[in-house]
Amino acid sequence: MTHPLTDSNSVKTLRFIRRGEVVSLNNVPPSRTLLALLREDLHLTGTKEGCGEGDCGACTVVLGEAEHGSLRFRAVNSCIRLAHSIDGMALWSVEDLAAKDGTLHPAQQAMLQCHGSQCGFCTPGFVMSLFGMYQNHVCQGQTITRELAQQDLSGNLCRCTGYRPILDAAQRMGTLPRAAIDEADLLQKLEQLAPSDIGPEADFSYKSPKTLDALLRARAAHPDAQLVAGCTDVGLSVTKLHQQFSKVLDITKVAELRRIEQHPQHIAVGAAVTLSDAFAALVADRPQLQTFATRFAGLPVRNSGTLGGNVANGSPIGDAMPLLIALGASVALMSIRGQRELPLEQLYTGYRQNVMAGDEVLAWIKLPQPTDGENLKVYKISKRYDDDISAVCLAIKLHIDKGAVTHASIGAGGVAATPVRAVKTEAVLMGQSWTEATVQKAMATLRTEFSPISDMRASSAYRVEVLGNLLRRYWLESQGQQQINLESFTLEDPA
Repeated sequence: MTHPLTDSNSVKTLRFIRRGEVVSLNNVPPSRTLLALLREDLHLTGTKEGCGEGDCGACTVVLGEAEHGSLRFRAVNSCIRLAHSIDGMALWSVEDLAAKDGTLHPAQQAMLQCHGSQCGFCTPGFVMSLFGMYQNHVCQGQTITRELAQQDLSGNLCRCTGYRPILDAAQRMGTLPRAAIDEADLLQKLEQLAPSDIGPEADFSYKSPKTLDALLRARAAHPDAQLVAGCTDVGLSVTKLHQQFSKVLDITKVAELRRIEQHPQHIAVGAAVTLSDAFAALVADRPQLQTFATRFAGLPVRNSGTLGGNVANGSPIGDAMPLLIALGASVALMSIRGQRELPLEQLYTGYRQNVMAGDEVLAWIKLPQPTDGENLKVYKISKRYDDDISAVCLAIKLHIDKGAVTHASIGAGGVAATPVRAVKTEAVLMGQSWTEATVQKAMATLRTEFSPISDMRASSAYRVEVLGNLLRRYWLESQGQQQINLESFTLEDPA
């Protein structure tokens, strides 16, 4: 079925699958959000508009994409996702879950049975996140635990119902009669729908290259185009600042940049790899990062945003960069002129400013493989435990051999105009005995190394004090103390 939209800015036809049918939309502006497309153009008003910044989850929908011969389901925020980014995918909104005879999907039925809704505004978003969980866990024969439910629903906020009945619903839906999707049929339709770079486009308004070479050529020809990946930050320019982009260059379909490559000395994460997949790879190598990874925004944001986008954005409160700096990460910048590589902390020149030329793209983030004796910890301090922005983020990696510090690498966020490396504090630690006296000296240095600002998240004095306290916390944990952080506590299933 075709839905012509009227707009003077002619762009490539947007095509996706909904309810097993191909939907074709003409003349969708490049800055049109998926939420606006659903509510205003397709009149699917079950998806709600709340915060407009990917924080509340009321706008959650589920996308399906073919990956390695199977169907991958992702719950995402439609409010900050650009509509053209779902070209060639399958889409489910809350209107699409019930069967044709009106039988509710287990995600809906469980919410009904567990009384998981009061005012109902947040309910469609919760239901869609539950649907994503159902496809990724229940349909794979897995049991949804209380911990998993809380983790996957962290990107959905409720102000009146309370989370206990919603978490109950998450666990209940696996006990209800199964609702299956014909994945083989859908994969076949997606394959037929798969976009390619072959053939002319109406213009350059929204372009999604499929190869790295095509991306670099497009970037060289159009350095003024807005580069986007998951749009979890750029989307705010549309929803909050009401910006309109005449040219958008989307990297998320570039095959080479969707890969995670394992090498003997390092792991290379492509710039189009989602945060969910990037963190999964990091956690596989360093299991202690699991809690930090799940505290990086909510699942719908991690399912859409990319590690490359987070790094290129360069926000001083971006959580990934302090960790990557502590790990000794480097970035590969590419253009048609060639490639150059530099340490991550050297990428930034000022607040959200970097060394990239107009024709360059950040293509890869390279992370050293774990080494023997590595002791890595990363701490996030925020007003909310889940789904919140850091006031301070500190990542510390030390090697201690025979009681002395042989290597020190410390990354910090929220304390300067850019993510930074604590080089002075590292120098104080290097070669010194790992004792409380050494730690006290390093704490004093860390508290004077930066001059953080005061803002709505924390005062300058608080940030300075916390920096030192987190280094002491690292020391205490190295001495065996565990009951000093929330990570030590587990959420048990109710009896």
